[in-house]
Amino acid sequence: MRINPSHVVVVLSVLLGWAVSTENACGDKPVVTQVENPLAKEAVRKMGVLKERMAEAEDKGMDVTREESTLWFAEQFLKFADWDENHPSEVAYLFAQYGPYGQQSETLAKEIPEFQRRMVVVTLDQAIETLSKVINGEIRRRPVNKIDWRNVEVGDNMLVSHGKPVFLYDYFSKSVGRPLSDGGVYNDHLGAIYHGGENLYPPEYDRAINSFLLKEDRSLDQELLREVTEIDDTNVGFLLYWMQGIPEWVQRREPEVRFGRSTFTGFDIDNPLVKEVWGTIARETGVLTRGKRVTRLGYILANEPHWHSIASNWTRRTGEMQQVSSYTLDGFRQWLREKYSGDIDQLNRNWDKQFTSFENVQMQIPISAQTRGTPIFYDWARYNMDRVIAWYGLLQSELRKGNPDADTHIKLIPHHYTDNDRAHGIDIESLTQLTSIIGDDAKARPTRRSYTNEPEPWEQHYAFYWEELCMSYDFMESVAPDSIHINSESHFLSAARWRKLDLSTQYVKCVYWLATLHGMDANFAWFWARDPDGSPEDRLEGELNFADLALAGSFAGSVNQQPHIANAYTQVMMDLNSFSEEVIALRKQRRPLRLFHSETSAINKRSHMTEQFALYEELFFEGFPMGFATEKIIKSQDNGSWDAILVFRTPYVTVAELDALQSYLDQGGTVIVDGEKSLAKDEYGNPHAKRLEAGQGRLVLLENNPSPKQIRDIALRKIASSMSHFKLVEDNGSDRKSCRWQAVKQDDGSYLVSILNLGKHDAELQIVFDHDKPVSVTDLLTGQDIGTDLSLDSQGVALLKIHSRSGN
Repeated sequence: MRINPSHVVVVLSVLLGWAVSTENACGDKPVVTQVENPLAKEAVRKMGVLKERMAEAEDKGMDVTREESTLWFAEQFLKFADWDENHPSEVAYLFAQYGPYGQQSETLAKEIPEFQRRMVVVTLDQAIETLSKVINGEIRRRPVNKIDWRNVEVGDNMLVSHGKPVFLYDYFSKSVGRPLSDGGVYNDHLGAIYHGGENLYPPEYDRAINSFLLKEDRSLDQELLREVTEIDDTNVGFLLYWMQGIPEWVQRREPEVRFGRSTFTGFDIDNPLVKEVWGTIARETGVLTRGKRVTRLGYILANEPHWHSIASNWTRRTGEMQQVSSYTLDGFRQWLREKYSGDIDQLNRNWDKQFTSFENVQMQIPISAQTRGTPIFYDWARYNMDRVIAWYGLLQSELRKGNPDADTHIKLIPHHYTDNDRAHGIDIESLTQLTSIIGDDAKARPTRRSYTNEPEPWEQHYAFYWEELCMSYDFMESVAPDSIHINSESHFLSAARWRKLDLSTQYVKCVYWLATLHGMDANFAWFWARDPDGSPEDRLEGELNFADLALAGSFAGSVNQQPHIANAYTQVMMDLNSFSEEVIALRKQRRPLRLFHSETSAINKRSHMTEQFALYEELFFEGFPMGFATEKIIKSQDNGSWDAILVFRTPYVTVAELDALQSYLDQGGTVIVDGEKSLAKDEYGNPHAKRLEAGQGRLVLLENNPSPKQIRDIALRKIASSMSHFKLVEDNGSDRKSCRWQAVKQDDGSYLVSILNLGKHDAELQIVFDHDKPVSVTDLLTGQDIGTDLSLDSQGVALLKIHSRSGN
């Protein structure tokens, strides 16, 4: 059944125990939901109460957009609960597809209908309470800044609708096969963005642009082409290049074409015929889609690319990078020739080999993990990154021959930056610089991963794991500060390796504020897999036998079974859009301190990123957004946009990286180095012939191996002139800060302040100015005046305006 976008819930007779929803615009028949169940009956009664409050609010000229969504989700999930109750075996089967739920699948299937009804009641209670406070004047809230899904424009480092910045929301995979005109899945509640490429798994190739579009005679397959030319261009969206398969005719011509494949790239990217095929596809689809609304959010050049090339059980099981083609090996040989300036003796010394020429160089792929930190590992890891950069450079270049205005992004996996592994072929910085949109699928989680019972470090202090999200976003935003940022598969509500049926709405609110303040302009949550009648989408019906087991297990415990979470996601996005201008102002805050990042050290060291996070974490809660500097950032960006660069436990750097730091010093910059061991070696572990000199700047070389806390204090003193005129003093019962806050001064002299409590404990906060003038503090989310002393719950969100009191 499809629900009318007007969200009207018609109750024929509660006394008779039935509720009837109206027929929608698509012509579906009304669905009658039996509400003899006590919880369902209570939910229907409270829906009536909420409607009464909404009518009262509207009579007073108050916006009730938020409550319209709450009603819509209530009706949907009452229907979903009925479907689940009437199909216990199907629901149990879906639970069994997710490993941790396997042993209790039948119990969960029996309990989930009542759980959904109970959470509908809870959600309605909260909505009634909040709206009553709005009506009574206890809370003052802004109307929702509604999105015009047809006319979103890419503005100056933001997306714009009706002349105001907006943050787009939708679901990554949403009831696949439903047309954009289906109001039951495309609406203001779930989002209404066209995202070509929802059918990501064989044999359904439609909606994603794929390898099979080009035939052997180099003509385009007209049937598949219709999936491109007949795209609904009503709403804004993006298109996806899906690269998992390769046509048989290519395999016949190129027997090695599957060598060097990875999970979502099913062919050798160094193969000349593959380059021709995909170059043609990119160019022709660029022509066919040029100027369409559906490309305003760009073209995704790849889904989660990676080429893990260290020997492991995982790569052996998945078949990733189990051998490389002759084209890849020849490319590596040429790369080595250039890297070593044609000196084979130098390569032999580095590798401890006796090759007679570069043409004779051989190596084993997958490579042994034991080679980490050796020149052979460095050379392969760096080449693996460079060939990937070249592949996407080619693809983008051909696309822009067909569509010169094409915006592009790549769905990068951010933990390829934050994790220690560097044999995956992904250089986050270079690929972010290459494209015009920052693209990723970052995740956060309020629980440990499903495959371990061991406590994780973050659990000691924080309410959820935020390292990957925040550190990667700060890095990518430092690399491309003027680009919009799209998370086309946000894993904040669930992921393949974590699920939480009792997920809290506080977490949802906190994590989406956190991601948006860190730069996210649009996100597509994982995932919406209910058809409007409550049944799982077509791909998840019947026996599930996917090559990617993650999809089969994704329904269980997801947002599709949690009405409070579905509603909370939409509510927080509405709140963010109501305060979009304030959020953008906070995002424009200067990044005065830059942590130096070197891929050279990241490749060579086994725990480089773990060590870097230790210092990043110490600086994260000090009232400003962290930034990063690299050789490329120093060379390409205004060096005056930061006060100092901090180098921490970074022993390996290339000569070019060292020269970039020296040039910054020569222009009067400040560089803080944690000790003599940093910046001491080249990429192969040889001592550098030169060290940094102060030049026209300030070189602060620390001694005695200072701790991250000590370095934090030193660094903060160096950037004191860029800090706010007040401090946030925090007491959360522990010795670790957990409130991430920012403050920007407004034109009227007031301060706009955001505070997010990421900690596992509630926090008592005090705003302390460096003067004794009286100030007023307003909670912008509630319109209430509060003092400079406030409490913030674990995972709480505060948006404040601080200004001098009248007459002072």
